[in-house]
Amino acid sequence: MSRALILVVDSFGLGAAPDAEKFGDVGANTFANLADEFAKQKKRQLHLPNLAKLGLLDAAEEAGKRKVNASGGSAISGAYGFAAELSSGKDTPSGHWEMMGVPVLFDWGYFNDKENSFPEDLLQKIYDKTGIQGCLGNCHASGTTIIASLGEEHMKTGLPICYTSADSVFQIAAHEESFGLDNLLNYCEQVRELLTELDLNIGRVIARPFVGTSSADFERTGNRRDYSVLPPAPTLLDNLYTNGGKVISVGKIADIFAHQGISEKYKATGLEALIDCSIKQMQEQPTQSLVFTNLVNFDQDYGHRRDPVGYGEALEYLDQRLPEVLNVLTDNDYLVITADHGCDPTWHGNDHTREYIPVMFYKKGMPAINLGQRNSFADIGATLANIFKLPALEHGKSFDLLLTH
Repeated sequence: MSRALILVVDSFGLGAAPDAEKFGDVGANTFANLADEFAKQKKRQLHLPNLAKLGLLDAAEEAGKRKVNASGGSAISGAYGFAAELSSGKDTPSGHWEMMGVPVLFDWGYFNDKENSFPEDLLQKIYDKTGIQGCLGNCHASGTTIIASLGEEHMKTGLPICYTSADSVFQIAAHEESFGLDNLLNYCEQVRELLTELDLNIGRVIARPFVGTSSADFERTGNRRDYSVLPPAPTLLDNLYTNGGKVISVGKIADIFAHQGISEKYKATGLEALIDCSIKQMQEQPTQSLVFTNLVNFDQDYGHRRDPVGYGEALEYLDQRLPEVLNVLTDNDYLVITADHGCDPTWHGNDHTREYIPVMFYKKGMPAINLGQRNSFADIGATLANIFKLPALEHGKSFDLLLTH
């Protein structure tokens, strides 16, 4: 009987995927590009000795076909490789669902206009449903930029800030105190209901609460909430849950899966708290448990904000905490380190990038195993299904060689 911990390093791409041209992302490489910029600005290489021992640099250099400007050495233990995405988009739900065996093989709905993004008839339906007549924004925007530019007007008028991006999202920012957190969440729930009723196939409605008194000090809080549609088929999480296992969500995992197939959920804000919570759950959960953690800060704080130095420092922090994570694993436990898409902080714009993701599995006593290129994130879920002795998923190919070590 085994347990597993998945750490999703949100947005940690290893190089342009085979179909990157369709997305305008040829040349994107989150890891290698940020490492070059980090070395340029900090006058030193990224230092990732613990991740390197598990094969990160080997996988990254094979995926990106270039040297990564980071130190740490070659793999000495664990299975490592990289995976391309089957799903039609490069968004958070698609990446997570696919790694759990359910790729998104349909097209999401999008709000493609950069300005006046939301159709007027949709906005009117939202005003009628929520009782709030009007909104601010109505455009493609970075979340931190739009609260800096419209936050004060929002506090004066009481109108929510509504915006979107290249992903299938309807995002709503509001001040936790002047607008109220409960009011924001209720507003988002109503918008989610309406988008579902209208069958617009929008993946997520995201509540983006913030605090502060002026544009100089507005800051988003940890009370973000994602209202996702349900995955189109049962995932590994559903299978583990219905077969008597436990699925422990840390961070925004429960939101991504619309709280389906989740036994327990724990919120945590910031990398330190997310890693602390993951370690605590691995110390406390029984066998046949999956602890599933999304390390959102890599994406929201550094990828989207185009901060390669901050991204690099966060990677070094994760590397420093890795020995603590490995220390709580029993002989039958597995650690999985992966990502859900890319978000190259040196790339143009501030959207996700279509990239390979790392696929790293570790168990005590495992030799270094090169898994090479995988054709779907779903290989992760297929392998975990074998580890937990669950029925095979429709998508994905298990790394059966892992089970012999």
